[in-house]
Formats: sequence, structure tokens, C-alpha cells
Amino acid sequence: MTRYPLKAATLATATLLAACTMAPVYQRPAAPVGSAWPTATASGSEQAGEPAAQLAWQQFIADERLCRLLTLALDNNRDLRVAALNIEKARAEYRIQGAELFPAIGVSGSNSNSRVSADLSATGSSYISRSVSANVGFSAYELDFFGRLRSLNASALESFLATIETQRTTQISLVAEVSSAWLTLAADQERLRLAQDTYRSRQESHELIARRAELGVASQLDLAQASTGVETARADMAGYSSQTARDRNALSVLVGTEIPADLLPTALPEQVSSIRDLPAGIPSQVLQQRPDILAAEHRLKGANANIGAARAAFFPNISLTASVGSASDQLSGLFESGTRVWGFAPQVNLPIFSGGRLLAGLKSARVEREIATAQYEKAIQSAFREVADALADHATLDEQLRARQDLLSASQDSFRLSEARFSKGVDSYLTLLDAQRSLYGAQQALIATRLSRENNLITLYKALGGGALPAHGGSGS
Repeated sequence: MTRYPLKAATLATATLLAACTMAPVYQRPAAPVGSAWPTATASGSEQAGEPAAQLAWQQFIADERLCRLLTLALDNNRDLRVAALNIEKARAEYRIQGAELFPAIGVSGSNSNSRVSADLSATGSSYISRSVSANVGFSAYELDFFGRLRSLNASALESFLATIETQRTTQISLVAEVSSAWLTLAADQERLRLAQDTYRSRQESHELIARRAELGVASQLDLAQASTGVETARADMAGYSSQTARDRNALSVLVGTEIPADLLPTALPEQVSSIRDLPAGIPSQVLQQRPDILAAEHRLKGANANIGAARAAFFPNISLTASVGSASDQLSGLFESGTRVWGFAPQVNLPIFSGGRLLAGLKSARVEREIATAQYEKAIQSAFREVADALADHATLDEQLRARQDLLSASQDSFRLSEARFSKGVDSYLTLLDAQRSLYGAQQALIATRLSRENNLITLYKALGGGALPAHGGSGS
């Protein structure tokens, strides 16, 4: 009756020994950043609303064409495909490492025949020796008393989890990059149309000045200045034609496939996002939700586990080899009574002298943890700066936009007045040309500011850890 509790106690002891590791207790390093965003950029940081990390891009992006394009990119982008394959690779490596915790059981069979000469025979006569065997067992199974294998398994798990977070980072970056490239194409198309309209307007002015010069009302200087305005607009038109072609090429590479014409933008939308202001939240909470920081922490945990494996290498390595089967001198009698054989061979290997290899291995593991710690802290600092910079721009872009709109209105009034004064002969054409240039510059600046405002919101969404990406067919999640 006492043998069952004894067996249970033995099994429990073996389980506890196998489950222990010599890895240091993991402690998350303190974040090397402030507890709040800089005062100058704190505008909007306490707003109520759904955090960006919990806001799916389908909820964030309002333009239907851009949403369809993003879906296409998530299905076809090659970087995202590589990230998904890296997850599968890391998963396989974790399974390989985890398999070391269990004995590899196999079946073997052999058939040997040999002739023994008369000189070697105990009977003085030659004979033929035959042996047939079939066995099942395991070889060199390591009993993980000091947690070496479990530390390596924990490290492989953290590597796998880091790869998953890296894929999420790639997904979020792809959403931001495609959105930004789409908006840039839209802005450059507006600039191209503006250059075309300006070219036509200046061409008409040039024709008018040419007729007036023929009549002696306008000077050759006026005509030369009008020609300068026409050629400047023509050069801009050619430049923006080339730029929009490059924008489409860049967008096609990001998406990973040919883009249907109906998904390309025709003009810069007034508001690409359904949300104008994102709550920035508290830095410690925001930074813990960013997948790139989570990936860095998983790598740090993996480096911490590797120290346990390096420590365990100083202790005895205990392995078992065991088999059971049947052996006979004839195949027909292989499984008859009396042919059963078995073997059991425990082995202990205790390192005594290794020329400093084990100490160097432990030092290397500790240095790797310090490197991973520095990389984790750098990831936090970089993320903090990204959010702070985006908030700094966000706080002033609306004011910049209003200023650009007012400047455009003033430039339009100035151009109309200059045109009227030139028609009446009060001012020279140079004054009108300056007004045209000011109006053209104000129109371009307004397009640039509108693009900056939309890009800033996308950048802020990405920097705050957006967001809540579901499993997707093209992502391999």
C-alpha cells in the first residue's frame, strides 16, 4: 500500500526538478522617459475617447477607396508576407526546442551475419554467426534537473512572441505608409492641376500682352516677364507630371500588386480620418501597448532565459538510454519465448575543466541581456519622441491651416486688384506678375499644409500604437 504514495512523491519531485530553471527572476526595467508628455505638446493628451491601440484602422480611415486599397495591401505586400513567414519559422523553431523536453522514441531492427575463422573459434572449427534483433527505446534523453532545456525552450517561446509583435508592427507601419503614399499622390495631383490651370491662365495673359505689345501699349519687358511666368508654370507642370508617376509607382510597390484605377485618389480629401483628435493618454500605458516595444521586451525576456541555460551548463548532465526488444539467431524465432532483451544505460557528465568555455558562455549570456535591456530602453525613448513630435505638430497644424487659408484669400484679393490696376494702366506688369506668383505660392502652401495635417493624424495614430489589427488572410496571423 505504501508504494503508491512513494511513486507519487517520486513523480512530483521529478516534475518539480524538471520544471525549475536557473534563470534570474525577470524584472521589467524602468522606462527611461517622463511620466507625461512634454508640456508644450500635452494639448489633447487627456481627451476622452477610444485609445488608438484599440482602434482598428477600418474605424480610423474614413475614405472608402483608401480602405479598399489598404485591404489589398494587407493581402499582397511582400514585407508583410515575409513577416508572416517569419512567424511560421519561429513557431517551428519553438516546437523543435520544445521537443527536447521529451524522449525521442524509435524502433530499430538489425540483421548481421559473419563468419568466424577456425583460428578464432573456441572449437577449432569455423562457423557462421547470425543475429537478428528488433528493439524499441530512446537514446541519450537528457533529464532536465537543472532547467537547461526549459530555459532554452523559454527563450525560443519569447523569440516566437517577439516575431508576432514584429508582424503587428509591420502591419501598422504598412497601413500608415500606404495611407501617406496615397495622400501624397492626391496632393501631387492637386499640384499638377494647379500648375495646369496656372499655365493656361498665364498663357492667356501672355497672348494679351503680346497683342498689346504689337499695338505699342505694352513694352517688350512686359512681354518677356509674361513669357517667364508661362515657362515657369510649364516647367512645374512637367515636374508634377513626373512626380505623380513616381507616386503611383511607390504606391504600387507598397500595395504589392496592380492598383485598380477606381482606388486611386482624384483630389486630396478634406478629411481622410473619421477622427480628428486622438487621445494621447499616459506615456506608460501607451508605450506598453506598442507592438515594437512588446517585441523588444520579449527579446529581453529571451536573453534573460538564456542566462539560466548558461548557468545550468555548470552542473551535471544526466542522460538515459534505454531499449527493449527481442533478439535471435534466426528471423523465424525472433519473437519466440526466451528471446526478450533489454538495455538501460544512465550516463552522468560532470564538467570539471573546459578551458573557461562555460564561464565565457555565461558572461556572453549576461552581456546579451544587457544589450537587450539597452535596446528595450532605446525603443521606449524612440517611441516617446515619435508621439511627442506628432503631438507637437498636431497642436499647431490647425492654426497653420487657418493661416494658409487666410493667406490664400488675401493673395486672391491682391491678384484681383493688381489685375484691375494693370488693365487700367496704373501698375506695370511686374506688379501683376508678383501678385500671380504670390497667389500661386499660397495655393501650393495650402495644399502642403492640408497634406501635413492628414499625414500628422496618421503618424499620431501609428505612434500611439494603432491599432487592434484583426487576423487577416494576407498577414498570416
